[in-house]
Amino acid sequence: MKIDMEDNQPSNLKGQFLMAMPGLADPNFAKTVTCICEHNRGGAVGIIINRLHYSLSGKDVFDELKTDCSMDAESIPIHLGGPVHIGEIFVLHGPPFDWESCFMVTSSLAMSNTKDIVESLACGRGPESFIMALGCAGWGPDQLESEIRQNAWLTFPVSNEIIFNFPVEARWEAALKRMGVDPNLLSDKAGHA
Repeated sequence: MKIDMEDNQPSNLKGQFLMAMPGLADPNFAKTVTCICEHNRGGAVGIIINRLHYSLSGKDVFDELKTDCSMDAESIPIHLGGPVHIGEIFVLHGPPFDWESCFMVTSSLAMSNTKDIVESLACGRGPESFIMALGCAGWGPDQLESEIRQNAWLTFPVSNEIIFNFPVEARWEAALKRMGVDPNLLSDKAGHA
C-alpha cells in the first residue's frame, strides 16, 4: 500500500485545491474538488474530497482487510478519491503525522496509506480529522499544467476547514466561494481572455 514519491521537487500545486470548471467533461471529475498531495516533474497525485462511495462504509473496508474495528469506525464514510489505484486506501488527515508513510501536503495536512494508520482508524485511535478514500487522482508529466491552461481547473490553497468541517456535497461551492468565485457565474464554455 505504500506510495513511492520519488523526484520530490517543490511545486506551487502541492497543497492546492483543484476545482473542476463546469465544462469539464470527464465524469470522474465533474464538479470535484481535489486536494493536490504531491506534484513534481513526474506528475501529480491528489485526493478528491467531495465524492462518497455510498455503497461502502468503514465496516466494509475493515472487513475486507480482516481488521477488527470499533462500532464508531464501522460508519466511517468512504470517499471516491479518484480513478487511479481504486483498490487502495488513502487517508487525508490532520495530526499526528508519525505514520510509517506520511507525506506532508501542508504544515497541517498529510496523506498516508499504510497499514498502521488504517488499523489505528479501525480502533478509533487515528487522527481526529481525516477522510478515508479508495483510489486517488493522478496526472502524468505536464498533464495537469496543460489541463489548467485549457481552463479545466481553478486552483486555490487547500483549506482544512473545507475538507473536514463542510458537508461533502457543499465542498465544491465552498471552495469556489473561498476563492471569491460565484459558482452561479461560471460558464461551461472554455475560453481565454
